[in-house]
Amino acid sequence: MTPTGPGRGSSGSLRFVVLLGVVSLFADMTYEGARAVTGPFLAALGAGATAVGVVAGLGELAGYALRLASGYLSDRTRRHWPFVLLGYGLNVLAVPLLALAGRWETAAVLMIAERLGKGVRTPPRDVLLSHAAAEMGRGWAFGLHEALDQIGAVTGPLLVAAILYWRASYRLGFGVLVAPALLTLACLLVARALYPEPERFEAAGSAAAGRFPRVFWVYVASVACLGLGFADFALIAFHLKKVSVVTDSWIPVLYALAMAVDGLAALALGKLFDRWGLPLLIGVPVLSCLFAPLAFSRSAAAVVAGTVLWGVGMGAQESVVRAAIAVLVPVERRGTAYGVFNAVYGVAWFAGSALMGALYDVSIPYLAAFSVLSQVLAVPLLGAVRRELRSASRRA
Repeated sequence: MTPTGPGRGSSGSLRFVVLLGVVSLFADMTYEGARAVTGPFLAALGAGATAVGVVAGLGELAGYALRLASGYLSDRTRRHWPFVLLGYGLNVLAVPLLALAGRWETAAVLMIAERLGKGVRTPPRDVLLSHAAAEMGRGWAFGLHEALDQIGAVTGPLLVAAILYWRASYRLGFGVLVAPALLTLACLLVARALYPEPERFEAAGSAAAGRFPRVFWVYVASVACLGLGFADFALIAFHLKKVSVVTDSWIPVLYALAMAVDGLAALALGKLFDRWGLPLLIGVPVLSCLFAPLAFSRSAAAVVAGTVLWGVGMGAQESVVRAAIAVLVPVERRGTAYGVFNAVYGVAWFAGSALMGALYDVSIPYLAAFSVLSQVLAVPLLGAVRRELRSASRRA
């Protein structure tokens, strides 16, 4: 079956992936630009530290939990585009509205709405990507998308930082983000018009009723281990400020470095995944688990090295770790699978970050040990996934 719209075969799928990548670029520019300063903005409106923490945690948790529902419903209706359009609309339009918020409670509602929008659109968006990835290589497709995504993740915060330096106005910073928000929606509508049925890039499979295969749940358990041991950069930034490893002005630069490494790692690992397959994933936690002992040290050189490894881990988790889902689950249940995957990963990340925050006050070596052990636990689980798939291949 050939794809509709301009371009057929791998060239058409590549154009579709690039177009969705540009959508993500502008979307990340919008909401990552805002998220870089939402904490100080809430404080400026009178919110306390507890309120800031609750708003951030609740938004992430609700957004990840909603992915279960959006993935399942997009599978049941077989209409992925409406969920993608609704989710992106809520995701990016909530950001410039922050410029009008006069109370921290209003800003909090908009921040949570932005996270909910991301929750709605992520599983069905990943399903659309997976269809194109069937032609051009799953690792390369998800890696290329993540690389474009991270361009926005770097430029958005830098844009807002420049505005704050120039005018010292949070509201102006949020207001300027209306431009990438509208570009997000414009590019998304173009993608929808040119490629109304991305599933045509991939041959339809047989109907897949019933439960997910056991290998999927083993893989999800490995992903939970990765999320549990992967600290949020906010905690790393807190450490850098507390022990004065670098000056405050260098902390966002380190974050930008991590985002740049994320994008480059996604591209490289995506290509390698298409060549080596799941064995590549076994090496990811072996490498990324070293970030914590380095990033939470008192050496500037070690912190830079830890930041780079943190970026490599993020690049892997946002590209090849996602790409593997399409290998493990039949196409008809892929939306539900991505919903489960994202929800489990998000809850594990939230729980792990909270626990590591508590461990930080007790002992930094305990924090580092917990992070390393959690990620290393993913290795035997990924090995079991590989053995199961090889066994299934021989039986076929």
